[in-house]
Amino acid sequence: MTASADFLPDDPLLHLLRRATYGPTQASVAEIRRLGAKAWLEQQLKPATIDDRVADGLVARFPLSGLTIDQVRAKAKAKAIPMYGWEPMYDVCGATLARAVWSERQLFEVMVDFWSNHLNVTCPSDDVWDSRPDYDRSVIRKYALGRFADLLKASAKHPAMLTYLDNRFSTRAAPNENYGRELLELHTVGLGYHESDVKHAARLLSGMTVSWENGRYRYDAREHATGAVQIMGFRHANTTATGGEAASMALLDHLALHPATAKRIATKLCVRFVADVPPAALVTRLMKVYLDNKSAIAPVLRALFTSAEFAASVGAKTRTPYEDVVATVRALGYGPDKSGTKGIRGLYWMTEEAGQAPLGWKPPNGYPDVATAWASPSGQVIRWNAHLNVAAGWWPNTLQRPSSLVSAFAGATRPATYGALIDAVATRLLGRSVAPAHAEALAAFFGKKLASPLRAGDAAADWQFPWLMALLLNSPYFALR
Repeated sequence: MTASADFLPDDPLLHLLRRATYGPTQASVAEIRRLGAKAWLEQQLKPATIDDRVADGLVARFPLSGLTIDQVRAKAKAKAIPMYGWEPMYDVCGATLARAVWSERQLFEVMVDFWSNHLNVTCPSDDVWDSRPDYDRSVIRKYALGRFADLLKASAKHPAMLTYLDNRFSTRAAPNENYGRELLELHTVGLGYHESDVKHAARLLSGMTVSWENGRYRYDAREHATGAVQIMGFRHANTTATGGEAASMALLDHLALHPATAKRIATKLCVRFVADVPPAALVTRLMKVYLDNKSAIAPVLRALFTSAEFAASVGAKTRTPYEDVVATVRALGYGPDKSGTKGIRGLYWMTEEAGQAPLGWKPPNGYPDVATAWASPSGQVIRWNAHLNVAAGWWPNTLQRPSSLVSAFAGATRPATYGALIDAVATRLLGRSVAPAHAEALAAFFGKKLASPLRAGDAAADWQFPWLMALLLNSPYFALR
C-alpha cells in the first residue's frame, strides 16, 4: 500500500510551499530556491515588504470590498447600491479569492483565512450587510500576523461580530449569552467552561452594542449589568456601568493569554499546517511560544515551520475544496481576467458548488480543516470536473491561458513518447514524475503504452491534452498538501 508521503516530492522547500501557501507556482518555487527556506519564511512573515501590485490591482476591481461602514451606508443612501444588499459582501468574497490565487503575500492570505474561520462572521449574510467588508479590513487583515489579544478585542468591538453573535441586543435586564458562550467555546479557551462562566461573561459584555443610527460600535453604559463576575479565573468587581467596557477588555486580555486558549490556538495551527491529528509535543512547545510572546502569532508560526514535526508531516494533510480550486489555478499558472471580474467570480461559484465558498460557512465555528469532513464521492466528482473545466478553459473561460497548452506544459519540442509526455506534464504540475504503474494507467487512458511514439496530430497532444492535465490534478499527487 502506497503511503501518502510517497505521492509527494522529497523536497523540504516544496513541502513548505505546499503548507504555507495556497500551492506552489513556478515563480514561488524559483523564489524559495533562490532565498532558501529561512529567508523566504521571514519575508512572508513581513507581508508589507512584499510587492503585491497584481493582487492590489485585482482587489481594485472589487471596489466595495474595502469600504468602511460609513461608506457602505452612504452608497446605500445615495442608491448606488441597494439598502441591505449583498453586493459589498460579494465583493469581499471575490477579493478574497483573487488574493488567495494571485497574491505574493501567501502566508498572510492563508492566515487571513485561518482567522476568518476562527472568528467567523458568515459572508454574505443579511444582518452584516454594512459591516462585513470593514470587519475583513480593520479586524482580520489588520491583525492576521499580530497579537491574538489585539485581534480578539478588535473582533469583540466590531459591529459585524456584535451583530452576528447578538451581543448588540444584550442588555442589563436581559443579557444575551450567545457571544459570551462562543467567546469561550470557539474563540478562546474551548470546552471546559461552566455555565456560570457564560452567564457572568454575558453580564460583563452587556452594553457593548451597535448604534442604530450609523451602524458603528458604541458602548452604552445604561445597558451594562453591574456586579462582581468570575470567568475562567478572571475576577472583577464590576461596580460601575461606566467601567464596564474597560472591564470587558480586561476579560478579553485574560482569555487571550489563558493557557487553555494557548493550547487551542496552537492545536488549530497544527491542524492547519501539520496534520489532522496534531503532534502533542509540538502543541505543547507552541503553547509556550505563544504565552512567552504575549499571543504574538509570528513567533508561533516561525517555531511551527522550523519544527521536526512539520518536516516529518509530508503527506499528512489533504486540500479542502476551496484550497483545491485555488491551488489548481496556481499550479496551472493561469492569469486573471485582463479586465473585469468574470473569471474570478466564476471561480467563486466553483468553490460554492464544491461546498466551500470563501467566508461562507454558516455556523460560528468556521469551516472544518480535516480531510474526513470533506470526503465524499460527490465532492470528489465536483473537484474532478473543476480540474478539467479550469485546465481546458471551458469555465471560467476568461482566465489568461497559454496559447498552446502542450508547449506550456510539455515543452516546445514534442516529447517522443507517451511516457515522456506524461513525465513532462507531471513534473510541471506536480513537481515530480508519477510512479511507473500510474504512468502506465495514464498512457492506457489514451490506448497507448509508455513507449508508444507520440506522433503529430495525436489527440493526446492536441484536443485531448487537457484530459491528461486534469487526470494528474485528480490524483493524490495533487490532492495532498
